[in-house]
Amino acid sequence: MSGTPGGATAVADRPEAARTRAATLTPWRPPPSRAVIARCVQVVGALDAVFAVLPSWHHRMASMAHLLPTAGMVTARTATAVVGVLLVYLGAGLRRGKRRAWQLAAWLCGLSIGLHMLKASPAPAVVSAVLLLVLIVERHRFRARGDVGTRWRALGVCAGFIGTGFLLGLVEVALRAGQIAGAAGPLQWAQHVALGMVGVTGPLRFDHPATTTAVDLTTGAFGLLGFGVGAVLLLRPCTRRAGWADGEEARVRDLLACHGDADSLGYFALRRDKSFIWAPSRRAAVAYRVVNGVSLASGDPLGNPAAWPEAIAAWLSDCDAHGWTPAVLACSTTGGTAYRRLGLDVIELGDEAVLDVPGFSLQGRPMRTVRQAVARTRRAGYTVEVARQRDLDDAVLDEARTCAGAFRHSSVERGYSMALSRFGETGDGDCLVVLCRDGEGRVRGLLQFVPWGESGLSLDLMRGDRSAENGITELMITSAVEFAAASGIRRISLNFAMLRSVLARAEQLGAGPVTRLWARILRAFSGWWQIESLYRANAKYQPQWQPRFLCFPSARDLPRIAVAALSAEAFLPSGRRRSEDERRCG
Repeated sequence: MSGTPGGATAVADRPEAARTRAATLTPWRPPPSRAVIARCVQVVGALDAVFAVLPSWHHRMASMAHLLPTAGMVTARTATAVVGVLLVYLGAGLRRGKRRAWQLAAWLCGLSIGLHMLKASPAPAVVSAVLLLVLIVERHRFRARGDVGTRWRALGVCAGFIGTGFLLGLVEVALRAGQIAGAAGPLQWAQHVALGMVGVTGPLRFDHPATTTAVDLTTGAFGLLGFGVGAVLLLRPCTRRAGWADGEEARVRDLLACHGDADSLGYFALRRDKSFIWAPSRRAAVAYRVVNGVSLASGDPLGNPAAWPEAIAAWLSDCDAHGWTPAVLACSTTGGTAYRRLGLDVIELGDEAVLDVPGFSLQGRPMRTVRQAVARTRRAGYTVEVARQRDLDDAVLDEARTCAGAFRHSSVERGYSMALSRFGETGDGDCLVVLCRDGEGRVRGLLQFVPWGESGLSLDLMRGDRSAENGITELMITSAVEFAAASGIRRISLNFAMLRSVLARAEQLGAGPVTRLWARILRAFSGWWQIESLYRANAKYQPQWQPRFLCFPSARDLPRIAVAALSAEAFLPSGRRRSEDERRCG
């Protein structure tokens, strides 16, 4: 039967064939020449800004005085400084291969040449000319597409500033019409204002030089603002509206059913704000979301590990096509190895607490704190109900939904890499719900676990009434473990502890001063992000610690990735606003 299509597919799916295909995938790296050009553009921009503030030689200004009045020279010098700052800003976009960044850089280099000539500075003009030539020769390096929406938004803002400046300039000229030397009508007024907005003094001459300088600076400032702000908006990173194509959800659920045991975070790929990049064979996919120009994947790729390299390569190619920075949050050791083979760097982000259900016991001194908390809450009359979501009747599920919202301690639903951000939907019937009730039958706490393959659970939601008896969390978790043991579930993933190893090493005998310093810094930040408290809350259950990693292209991208990750996790307020107003890329 090897001649049939099914037989051919079976041969292609053998591990040897998959490894052969993976070996042909080259690691993803941006062209080195692109990074060199970006750095050169930034250096030239910095020099432009420096030369703009240096005093000009007196004889140069005197030699140009008959062509360009002093006010025009001042405006040209200011424009040169703005051009330099914009060139420095464009370096990041050029490094990511943005086509618009190249277009603006080429245009600004041409403008810089003209401005330097107006200031009688030939040497910087020659440098800008050489850079312009290099940009033209290497234009094929910059192909990343931009967002159509930002183009029109930038044009609107630029037109708004220029229009406002033009009207104010006309008003200013009209108010000083009595100081104009010679006869001049509205047409000359408009010509003077328009030329002033591009840094050139127009045909009008005023009786007082201070008046000429004031008009030129007003119009020049609005012109610079219009073009500068427009350029910044034009280079704003585009994103991609999250959404699933027809049949994608079913296909992802099939992959989770076949390979979901590999990663405890696999089910979180079904968040509504994620999209998928598929391997050509459709046997693996990368779940991601674009945040502030960062394509942020989370966890390991989905599907057959043999097809992961193809899915990762497709995702990296998509990032390169749009100028996005690729990054991966909280992948496992296996996933980190796959991403590193395709060119990304990897650092440890923290550890995931995993309970071994068959080996879990409340007996022994290490579990005394948990054992006492469970006994105390049970004596207070608290009881726990554990069931799959599909087995709960509608009244109980509605009550749980209400309590999940009421017990949330902030108005923002946090989470991205390790949270589903929904509760009680029909498609999540396999989720495990744990409800804790007090002696009067009121729900005082709840947990939700998502499936981790066929023999595992992963904690998604943990909510509790702050006025409830201290210890209901311990009671709910131990009750979930008891249910899991009776149901054949062998693993339960609890919370993630960021940089846990630093805190753990700082507690060991002989910890060095650097380790202790890092631990103190993390404790200082724990007031905002619960770094130490999550570690302590997990450690008391004596879990097995599984490392999780962050993947990224280079160290200089880490600040950008950190902002994107905090936005996606809703620790920064811009994350939710951006998700509600995402733009579609061309």
